[in-house]
Amino acid sequence: MRILILGLAAVLSVTAAQAATYRLGGLEVGQPWSRPSAAGANGAGYMTVTNRGGTPDTLVAVESPSARKVEMHRTTTDGGVMKMQRLDSVLLPPGKAITFAPAGYHVMLIGLTKAQKTGDAVPATLVFKSGARLKVEFAVGAGPTGGAAATGAKAMEHMNH
Repeated sequence: MRILILGLAAVLSVTAAQAATYRLGGLEVGQPWSRPSAAGANGAGYMTVTNRGGTPDTLVAVESPSARKVEMHRTTTDGGVMKMQRLDSVLLPPGKAITFAPAGYHVMLIGLTKAQKTGDAVPATLVFKSGARLKVEFAVGAGPTGGAAATGAKAMEHMNH
């Protein structure tokens, strides 16, 4: 019974963390998440960033003490071939949302300092051109949509960063 209760608590904590929304002024980050990964490996962060303000802003960096280096990337498919491009910034038009998801925009957590296990949280700070700095936590698990997110994330595993 105790194991069942602990297991249920872990599932609920991941679900609650995945439903997290972070706000600073007109900027909003919803459902940041990451898959489990081994220490020293690379991980990826996913989220939706919404600019609810009236002027554009730009995401210029993501920082995390949980990785040696953090980069923003975008995966595209051209002629059936997946390509990954490192991005210096991501424009956030007013009133628009940009989704970071498997096989699209994503945050690369390069050289994880420790293993990421389901139920963990990876701290990060999003840095914007406006000077805003928004602290978030990527919930480690299967993602807010479960199967589809996990399947796309599995495809990313095979890409060498």
